[in-house]
Amino acid sequence: MNRIKGLALTLVLAATTLQLQAQEKMLTMEDAVINPALQPENLRQLTWVEGTDDFTYVKDNSLLRGKATSTKHTPILTLVNLNTALQAAGAKEVKNFPMVQWKDANTLVLDVQGKIFNYNLKSGKAQVVTTYSDEAENIDLDPTKQRVAYTKGNNLYVSAPGAPDVAVTKETIEAIVNGQAAHRSEFGISKGTFWSPNGKQLVYYRMDQTMVTNYPLVDITPLPAAQNNIKYPMAGGKSHHVTVGVYNTATQKTTFLKTGEPAEQYLTNITWSPDEKYIYIAVVNRDQNHMKLNQYDAATGEFVKTLLEEKHAKYVEPEKGLYFVPGKNNQFVRVSERTGFDHLYLYDTNGKEIRTLTKGDWMVTEVLGFSKDGKKLYYTSTAESPLERHFYAVDLSNGKSTRLSQGTGTHNALLSPNGNYIIDNYSSQVTPRKIWVINNKNGKIAQTLLTAKNPVADYKLGETTIFTVKADDGTDLYARMITPPNFDKNKQYPVVVYLYGGPHLQLVTDSWLGGANLWMHLMAQKGYIVFTLDPRGTSARGLNFEQATFRQLGTVEMADQLRGVEHLKSLPYVDASRMGIHGWSFGGFMTTTMMLKSPDTFKVGVAGGPVIDWKYYEVMYTERYMDTPEQNPEGYNNANLLNYVKNLKGKLLMIHGTVDDVVVWQHSLAFIKKAVDEGILMDYFVYPGHPHNVRGKDRVHLMRKVTQYLEDNLKETPKQ
Repeated sequence: MNRIKGLALTLVLAATTLQLQAQEKMLTMEDAVINPALQPENLRQLTWVEGTDDFTYVKDNSLLRGKATSTKHTPILTLVNLNTALQAAGAKEVKNFPMVQWKDANTLVLDVQGKIFNYNLKSGKAQVVTTYSDEAENIDLDPTKQRVAYTKGNNLYVSAPGAPDVAVTKETIEAIVNGQAAHRSEFGISKGTFWSPNGKQLVYYRMDQTMVTNYPLVDITPLPAAQNNIKYPMAGGKSHHVTVGVYNTATQKTTFLKTGEPAEQYLTNITWSPDEKYIYIAVVNRDQNHMKLNQYDAATGEFVKTLLEEKHAKYVEPEKGLYFVPGKNNQFVRVSERTGFDHLYLYDTNGKEIRTLTKGDWMVTEVLGFSKDGKKLYYTSTAESPLERHFYAVDLSNGKSTRLSQGTGTHNALLSPNGNYIIDNYSSQVTPRKIWVINNKNGKIAQTLLTAKNPVADYKLGETTIFTVKADDGTDLYARMITPPNFDKNKQYPVVVYLYGGPHLQLVTDSWLGGANLWMHLMAQKGYIVFTLDPRGTSARGLNFEQATFRQLGTVEMADQLRGVEHLKSLPYVDASRMGIHGWSFGGFMTTTMMLKSPDTFKVGVAGGPVIDWKYYEVMYTERYMDTPEQNPEGYNNANLLNYVKNLKGKLLMIHGTVDDVVVWQHSLAFIKKAVDEGILMDYFVYPGHPHNVRGKDRVHLMRKVTQYLEDNLKETPKQ
């Protein structure tokens, strides 16, 4: 043999052997749960520079800056130099690059150690803008990057340059909360303060919970244990009363909007007019079937007019505010689900609809912003597929949309301040991550910022497939199946079904690994087929799909999951006698439902933080989907899992955090009590001091517990 050829063959064989060896790695539980190295690479703090088409990101403790039109990325600030400037301005050394915001093309804004700093790139110096309390929470920097709104306890404060902090509220009653998210964060509410465009006025929520019953949580850390009461309004009970204050930073006076009666209503989607004269609020009645879009005078608090109303026999759910067209104080775009799908509509401030901008049997999922001239609006939608997300530009003059994103999969978009470019953070089932800069004029890739390597390339993973299963009414339901590595269709495998099944969540997507997490792949490595199905009631499929579960939570979702089980049973390589199921929260409710209402289907179930009786769950969420217990006694009774404890045949492990303030501990404790009363054996585990889910290092323990329980009860019984 030719020596060169022989050497080449040896090298090829060696490389192949190494590759095969590399792909033989197995996941540990730490890998699957908390190892950041196995997540796709990303660009830290990737953001646009204010007023430009430049972007910055942090790499190796340096801040790099690039232009949309150039592949050259230049370091503009190191952590060492930043620390020098911060320490000269009175700060202590920071170990990692703090979060970066941009005031203008030359000025960084940094929130460090209770101080807001401006860092000037030209001078290399940092300057304190304002300071705020060490106890501050819910920190909200105004649009001019000069003032900070924050909460301390149940009160609201404002910090401004050259002045002591001002207490906007001085409530002495603990149950009256200011400046925090109201209505338990429903209707898209994620915060409690809303700065005006020039930062001189501040809208905030005032939530009076004095009429809401105390609910005890117990802290076992001290001796003796201490009781911590929270306000937790349950379905059908007294709900809190919310009002909206407008604080003027110049006069230091607050005016409350006259939002009227009844007090038990929901005030959502707060939006300032660009000229700061008016405030718009979507007011939803407690029954959640009637919304009024109201306009209020910011100076006097007076009600001005109702622009429009929306009603629905089941519920309305406004989740996004108004998007005012640049340069036009009298025109805005709003998102409405009035046709059964979230779409964009152009209105004037008299409430007259000017134009329907989008339509079709698909959902607008995000509004990205406008072009600088206000002629185009950029948005993300499911128009290509419910599994995917793509971004588009719509012309406000004629409603014509143009797709800008490329490649099948999931695109997360960030619009540049000038509206000329989009940073596209993309993944698909087989693509870990790609980050592109997209030119909005033609949809072409201006440059590639990142092509992430496959972080699990060295691991022996099974195959993931996404397909549809038909519901009993013919609806397509998306499902994902992961088969074990070295899968053999001539063998039979046990199954683990992972599910959620409730509103506002979608588990099966055309994103990295099909939306699956690495624990699912760990279970596949252990020899299980891992299956997930998004039933009716879940998100991204339109109103009829979501509302199919109205007043009967757990019924349609169970029927859909059983269609998934039927599909699994039709596969010759599935061992239908060894099927397990696991889910958390709504998924815990569904796991328990399946174990009790279809007791011969699953051999084992693990239900985490489960809702057991919807009467014990919070008012806003529950009444939207179930109405009140008085209005829907049959629905509540049918969904009450305490009524079915005696049906349990398989092995059931229930897990709960002892200070869960979302699904309170009483749910699973009541279930245990009923099991004891009925003489039914089950297993139970608690995580002391953990709220609704188990995070941090303890999550490794949780998933070990879940895995062990499934393994112990799904192992093949040795043949005699």
